[in-house]
Amino acid sequence: MIWRFRGRSIDLTSRGVILGIVNVTPDSFSDGGMTSGTEEAVLHGLRLLAEGADILDIGGESTRPGSLPVSTEEELRRVIPVIRALRDSTDAPISVDTSKADVAGAALEAGADIINDVTSLSDPPMGGLAASSGVGLILMHMQGIPLSMQENPSYAGNDTVGTVSKFLSERREAAVACGVHPDALILDPGLGFGKSLSHNLALLRGIPVLRALGSPILIGHSRKSFLGMIAGEARSPDFAARLQSGTALTALARQLGASLFRVHDPAPHRQALRTAEAMIHGEVLP
Repeated sequence: MIWRFRGRSIDLTSRGVILGIVNVTPDSFSDGGMTSGTEEAVLHGLRLLAEGADILDIGGESTRPGSLPVSTEEELRRVIPVIRALRDSTDAPISVDTSKADVAGAALEAGADIINDVTSLSDPPMGGLAASSGVGLILMHMQGIPLSMQENPSYAGNDTVGTVSKFLSERREAAVACGVHPDALILDPGLGFGKSLSHNLALLRGIPVLRALGSPILIGHSRKSFLGMIAGEARSPDFAARLQSGTALTALARQLGASLFRVHDPAPHRQALRTAEAMIHGEVLP
């Protein structure tokens, strides 16, 4: 399967792709404030590329559980200088992680190639913007809003996979109706966004069902709290333990059919991908 956007083509048939996370925020759950300045964020992005990221995903609004929204003006202030500087420094694809069409439009003008919309076109102009600009578009499922999404999440009939699959199918159709080419679309089940541990595991096991919707699947599991539960984490976050659980899930998710992985630590996840792909294909690909 080929992902096509803005004159680029990424073959996802044999190799998985890594999106390196650049949070230009003071309050993201695992790295808030670490790269909130433009210079720090740019250096971090270039480091992620050197460590094996294929794409950089730049975000200026935290969507961690309990977070509050920021204004359009503040989000623009955070992300646009970073995108401009990175575009001057690398030809790698750049994604903007935003649900605001105004932010997405400015990011595309600054050099971004992809819109990563965690609210799946909740801002009405977003679909038309993605269609007219020919960018890649990532659509994610989120139950509720970040402020309260982890307060006892539940799904009717406990059918997490069916509910998320239906939502993503509908949003995919909505994007195509706006004029977005199907080959530009990526679907993300939104691990940790209004999901318990059992919901997240069900969605990971359900990757083949999600894959049948017709678009490549992105998994965003890096450093999330459910990995700590798997690892038997104590009270304070143990990101080393979460990394070990996370890379294991990267390999398993790749074998089940996921194609893209949004992570904080590209090198170990890339190694997990290449190991899984050697098993899938019966050889080490060149």
